[in-house]
Amino acid sequence: MNLVFLGIGCIIGAGIYVMTGNAAANFAGPGVMLSFVIAGVACALAGLCYAELSSTMPVAGSAYTYSYTTLGEVFAWVMGWLLVLEYGVAAATVAAGWTGYATSLLKDVGIIIPPHLSTSFIQSVAQPDGSLQFVTSHSFNLVGAAGILLVTGLLVIGVSESATVNNVIVLVKVGILLLFLGFGVFYINTANWHPFIPPNQGGFTYGLPGVFRAASVIFFAYVGFEAVSTAAAEAKNPQRDIPVGILGSLVVCTLIYMAVAAVLTGVVPFKQLGVPEPIAVAVDAMHLPWFAKLIKIGAIAGLSSVMLILTYGQTRVFFAMARDGLLPSVFARLHKKFRTPWIGTLLLGSAIAVAAGLLPITILGDLVSLGTATAFAIVCISVMYLRSQRPDLERPFKVPGGGFWIGKAWIGVVPVLGILACGVLAYPLIADIIIKATHGDAIPAILLCSYLAIGAVIYLSYGLWNSRLAKGLDILEVGQGPVDAIAHGVEK
Repeated sequence: MNLVFLGIGCIIGAGIYVMTGNAAANFAGPGVMLSFVIAGVACALAGLCYAELSSTMPVAGSAYTYSYTTLGEVFAWVMGWLLVLEYGVAAATVAAGWTGYATSLLKDVGIIIPPHLSTSFIQSVAQPDGSLQFVTSHSFNLVGAAGILLVTGLLVIGVSESATVNNVIVLVKVGILLLFLGFGVFYINTANWHPFIPPNQGGFTYGLPGVFRAASVIFFAYVGFEAVSTAAAEAKNPQRDIPVGILGSLVVCTLIYMAVAAVLTGVVPFKQLGVPEPIAVAVDAMHLPWFAKLIKIGAIAGLSSVMLILTYGQTRVFFAMARDGLLPSVFARLHKKFRTPWIGTLLLGSAIAVAAGLLPITILGDLVSLGTATAFAIVCISVMYLRSQRPDLERPFKVPGGGFWIGKAWIGVVPVLGILACGVLAYPLIADIIIKATHGDAIPAILLCSYLAIGAVIYLSYGLWNSRLAKGLDILEVGQGPVDAIAHGVEK
């Protein structure tokens, strides 16, 4: 039960408050409820692979560490750069949603924030056929950028969250959603659910393709579930407890997400939900001013904590990469008084704030989901590679479903299904970017290609020549492989 609640606390966050409306309005309509099931299944498969790696390598780190110790330096760099999308860009996405709820609450008390200070430089505009086109404007989301900078300042000083504070935040986040469901069910107009899956209008706009496209968008809502897998080394009976923790938390959250989506699309016609603050739009439609304020305050509190945690996670991933020589040492330099990687935190916080000010939530969410799906696929590959290379390692938890050997390579049923599921979620994102580029809307493609090119340049010009392996460190003298070397911190 502790693992299930841990998973629920980590999963329920920005995604449900922010991305559900975009997925419903632009891609799936009320069918977004099915999209949550598709995304949840993909997460379950990847989560089981996370669990095996974390039980085999109970060392500090995340997917970056797993990639480094199994597939090597190049894959570690790729994973680290993908985690920028999972953490850093995700923080910018949350900031966009946070802006929506904050400006909506301020409007309720008579304070109007001008649109050009609360909307991004690049904006998504709905076309007559239902598709989105991205255009530039004269706006800059100063509100979201300020929120990120505030969080960055707290991280420089050092913020330690106790279990009690974390539990309170979890209760607030879950409580707000349950209140929304409890009140919202009385304001549902079932006519808004028809058609359940709107007819396809071409590409990924509605229809079954739209349901899968929406699944790739709301994949973001499940980010954080892998925290359950990191407890594999501490579970009393990992072979039983970890699957129950991962699958149990995913089932509970999927049911909550589907219920929230049902109320959202029942209270408000789905085409009106393509905003950063869909739940605020729905509670405003209920015409209960006191309830609307309560919901918005709770959402702002919950999203603030998520911004803090995501930005913290990003700075620590870069700290680990700098420690391994893949990034400049400035990202691992600690403040003399606060003992935090302050320069790296300021640099990353500033970059995230700029992203929050420039990019719309639609592009940010797609980048996060694409990076996360690719990272999860690499984790699934890592499980099979490590099984093939080191079958002798003790594994308190093994992915269920079995597998078979082809020569010296072990092929697992669950890892392969996980890779396929991640591919299913990544395909609509990539296809949509390509389709937009071929129709003259090249902004998403330019952003993605620029991001990948910057990563390649940094690795080839710096990481390749300054990494610990390039300097002859991490010599494999302990045990029989890199897992032992890194776990013991071997240096020469």
